[in-house]
Amino acid sequence: MQIAIAACRSNDLNMRDDDRPHRHFQHFSTLMTEEVRMQQQPGLTYAQAGVNIDAGEELVRRIKPLVRKTFNDRVLTDIGGFGGLFDARFPAMKFPVLVSSTDGVGTKIKVAIEANKHDTVGQDLVNHCVNDILVCGARPLFFLDYFASGKLDVDVGEAVIAGFVKACSENQCALIGGETAEMPGMYAEKDYDLAGTIVGVVERDRMFRRESVSEGDVLIGLPSTGLHTNGYSLARKALLSRYTLDAAPSELHGATIADALLRVHRSYLSPVARLLERFEPGKEIRALSHITGGGIVGNTSRVLGERLALAIDWQAWQRPPIFDLIQEAGMVPEDDMRRAFNLGIGLILIVPKVCEQAITHALQEIGERPITIGAIVRA
Repeated sequence: MQIAIAACRSNDLNMRDDDRPHRHFQHFSTLMTEEVRMQQQPGLTYAQAGVNIDAGEELVRRIKPLVRKTFNDRVLTDIGGFGGLFDARFPAMKFPVLVSSTDGVGTKIKVAIEANKHDTVGQDLVNHCVNDILVCGARPLFFLDYFASGKLDVDVGEAVIAGFVKACSENQCALIGGETAEMPGMYAEKDYDLAGTIVGVVERDRMFRRESVSEGDVLIGLPSTGLHTNGYSLARKALLSRYTLDAAPSELHGATIADALLRVHRSYLSPVARLLERFEPGKEIRALSHITGGGIVGNTSRVLGERLALAIDWQAWQRPPIFDLIQEAGMVPEDDMRRAFNLGIGLILIVPKVCEQAITHALQEIGERPITIGAIVRA
């Protein structure tokens, strides 16, 4: 993990001689006195400009032992270098394809800041990126993060990065690099933002391709843990006009608004990896769709070929109560709910009708709650 703080160009005081060297001594004396006075006054420091290099170094010191927990024998560098090094040999693969993705967690960060709970948004970011490459069939290799703040709070930074570490460890993904930037004037003092990049690998003939999706295929949904990382601008505006973050409406069964909004965006790597041990990608599992911004239709349409469409049974599952609260509090139209949120379905598997029962049973065996939510139809 590298700490990078932008350098500030200093303004040098350049004084040139006048073409007339024999000026009055009194004027020369005044210049000398002014120069001495300026040298005696303390100049503007980087800390006074709002950047605390010591805090950045302290954050690196704290996170080093955490980040090293994600390393494996493919990581060829330690924390603090100019770049992360990773052994890219894949001798067991015939045609390895690298898959990458970059994303953020949006205004879910505002909820974390206002609730003063910072240990989950890092997990959100890693899991989101893992899911994005998973729908291509890839397993993650390594992750890099970007953490920017208005004023670096070492405790907050450590909590966020600990979230990266937790999720990387759970997804068997090395956290090999990143950047922490303190940018006063760009962000408010307590604000921060996150972005992450993930790189994974898949065997070329085991990639999911839209060409394999056919009319009559079935959509099997896996539940989300809540909003995941999308729709928070709408959710915050709707909910916080009626509730405080520490409110606990009866519909949430003891949880607060903050609890519901900060539930971690789950990773689907484990159940999908288990399925791929038994079912062939492209044939028995046609394609996957990660339900993010754009909702079920917007995201799943991305893996359909021409002249194909979705027939969704919107009554096939019960939405988590947080979505009903959002819709009621903001009087949000149903179309907007469907476009902004996952509505309780975080990943969709597109499978042939003849494989539906076997795949559903296999998911249930590993503790999942699969739901058939629709089918592929002719457009």
